Amino acid sequence: MLKRHAIQILRQAGHAQAEVARIVGVGLRSVRRVDAEPDVTHIDEAKERERRAIGRPAKAEPFRPLVAEILAGDPDLLSVEILRRAKLKGYAGGKTALYDLISAVRPKTVRPLVRFEGLAGEFSQHDFGHVDVRFLDDARTRVHFFASRLKYSRWVEVTIVPDECAETLVRTLVDHFALIGGIPLLAVFDRPKTVALKWTRDGQVTEWNPIFAGVALDLGLGIEVCWPASPKQKGSIENLVGWVKGSFFKQRRFLDDADLLTQLVEWRTEVNTERPCRATRIIPAVRLEEERPRLRALKIAPHHLALRVPVVGGPTAEVLHDTHPYSMPPEAIGIAGTLFLYRDRVRIIAGRFEAIHQRLFEPYAKSTLPAHRAQHVAAVSGKRAKRYLQREHLLALGPAALDYLTELTHRRPGIWLRDVDRLHTWLATYGDEAMRAAFTRGLAEQAIGAEYIAHYLAAAVTTPPPMEGDGTGHPPERSSFLGHPHEPMSRDEPLPFDLPSAIAANAPRGGRGQAAGARAAGRTAWTRPSTARPFDADGGR
Repeated sequence: MLKRHAIQILRQAGHAQAEVARIVGVGLRSVRRVDAEPDVTHIDEAKERERRAIGRPAKAEPFRPLVAEILAGDPDLLSVEILRRAKLKGYAGGKTALYDLISAVRPKTVRPLVRFEGLAGEFSQHDFGHVDVRFLDDARTRVHFFASRLKYSRWVEVTIVPDECAETLVRTLVDHFALIGGIPLLAVFDRPKTVALKWTRDGQVTEWNPIFAGVALDLGLGIEVCWPASPKQKGSIENLVGWVKGSFFKQRRFLDDADLLTQLVEWRTEVNTERPCRATRIIPAVRLEEERPRLRALKIAPHHLALRVPVVGGPTAEVLHDTHPYSMPPEAIGIAGTLFLYRDRVRIIAGRFEAIHQRLFEPYAKSTLPAHRAQHVAAVSGKRAKRYLQREHLLALGPAALDYLTELTHRRPGIWLRDVDRLHTWLATYGDEAMRAAFTRGLAEQAIGAEYIAHYLAAAVTTPPPMEGDGTGHPPERSSFLGHPHEPMSRDEPLPFDLPSAIAANAPRGGRGQAAGARAAGRTAWTRPSTARPFDADGGR
């Protein structure tokens, strides 16, 4: 229509038809046709196309009266049912054409937009967001954040988070309530999988995220979920994430991650305590003083928050959570229980059995309590199976233990079981770190054997810690040359054997020379006071 108007203006200005066709970019016949038309008075092309009956009529158009009649009787009837009825009346076209006709004929209900304000202590809104940030050195990173805002006072809390999983949501939510000073009646969320898993067509949630639901129950917090981007449901501050992005991330430049966190604290102080809110024209801190008496006390402190995870004791007497095996007593095998997940620890209850571990974060790391090691060994039947289980406990200490025990097995193929038994006893007495350090030193000095580890432990640890989980209250039997558990060994006291000579005799020589050296070392025995039996350099009695 605008081109038709341009043609008419140029012709009225005295331009020739050929010149107008060149300027406007149309054919000469089009210019001649427009010359014979009345002046253009509107630019509604769709209306003009309909008036002129331009284009081939749709196959669904003859069925417009039928569709209108059906919708007059049932305005909410599904389009697929209308299609079925139209085909019974002879419709032979495609469903897209008929669906377009149904959409044009179906009566539309227009609902007014409701912009409601929350009362003091009534609503808080929460949501995840992420934004791509470019630092001043042109480095780029994606930043995830969790935002919370009280609807009445407009007090806002924003925290940078590592991810957008359910645990991050509930822990950050409790942190924000603690900073605000209480919880409102209702917390408003969209419908992420961290909150709701399934819902019906009318929006009723049929399955909640179990982690989120458990925390909401512990807090006594009411939950209200909305459809995403539905301002009529969320009220006057529906675009919380967009406001944080526009007010903070897009208005500032950052040097690095630390600078971003520093500026976030400054911005949060500014918008909460210094700058009036645009909607209320009042500083949020002022309205928060009015709202705080209506907030309810937080039932759980953030560091006491425990997430409940259902677990079952595995066949190896371990509970697996997030790739991390946590040990349990052997009697807990096959028993269903609950894992209480804290920020820094886990507490597992299965029937009458309970265990507390330090929480692991490194992927595939394993936690075994010293008391459980002894119980697992005692529960295994067969001497050979016990020794191999003891070796597995030692191998769990890490690469140093793996290399040391590999060397020990190949150097002492006939007596490594006895050495593993002693090493396992010292593991329960001295702990993981002391044994790991002793294995590392033994590898460095190529001192392979339980007697060398005993020497390193005696030199490094004067008073061993009490054995954890020992029902008798006493440490297990120690090597006789380690002395009494509560009497430190003097650094000047001579060893009951010549350590350099023993190391030289035990060093790998390869082939028959190694075996001959081992036999020669075995013939060199030493004695010690009291009722000790001969003890050779290879550890044999």
